[in-house]
Amino acid sequence: MNAYKALAASYDSLTQDVDYDGVVEFYETLLRREGIAPRSAVDLACGTGSLTVRLAQKGYKVMGVDLSEDMLTVASQKAWDMGLQIPFVCQPLEKLYLPRGVDLAVCGLDSIDYITDPACCKTAIARIYRALNPGGCFIFDVNTPEKLRAMDAQVFLDENEDTFCVWRGEFDDRTNICSYGMDLFRRQGKIWRRSFEEHQEYAYSAEQLVGYLKEAGFTRTEVFGDRRLEPPAEGEQRIYIKARKGIVK
Repeated sequence: MNAYKALAASYDSLTQDVDYDGVVEFYETLLRREGIAPRSAVDLACGTGSLTVRLAQKGYKVMGVDLSEDMLTVASQKAWDMGLQIPFVCQPLEKLYLPRGVDLAVCGLDSIDYITDPACCKTAIARIYRALNPGGCFIFDVNTPEKLRAMDAQVFLDENEDTFCVWRGEFDDRTNICSYGMDLFRRQGKIWRRSFEEHQEYAYSAEQLVGYLKEAGFTRTEVFGDRRLEPPAEGEQRIYIKARKGIVK
């Protein structure tokens, strides 16, 4: 089963602890630091659109891109309910194509890690570079290898009154991939229905990703700790990376 198919309907209720407003605030902190004020943006691997709608509310002309049609269905309904006109497109990042260039590309919640083939990751970053206008900015976050390796043999639980989710992590040193099987139980009337998904994330290092960015043509790359304007600390669980597309002279 594809990742984020069965989970799509329950994703928002199980991730209420995610500080989306804080993520957008950090994006804007980085943009102010760069001295730029983007007008247009794309939210890559946008999922259910929680970041996308917040960017739209901030005044960005934004679109969302994701590989999961089920997650995009939720995102489209969310935007509609909020009275926001946001286009959502179903595309893998390694085949990203936008009808016009954008000033800002963001990719939140370790979505880059889901590209488990490094060659495809390099291609995706090159496609993102092409999608940006000159001077545009790309900001994304990933889980650190330390975090993904520590998930090996761990069991995690998420629940609310209508959903119960159990997931088990396994890290493969040979492939450098963390896999986690997810058993999802959803209440439907008096019945609980079970579904299963498997998610995988590749443990990219900051040095590896910065190399891909530079190879694609990005400049002014910087690596930050988790929403902090300073380098990652030892044992950091999540890092943010910012890069710029050069201005054509």
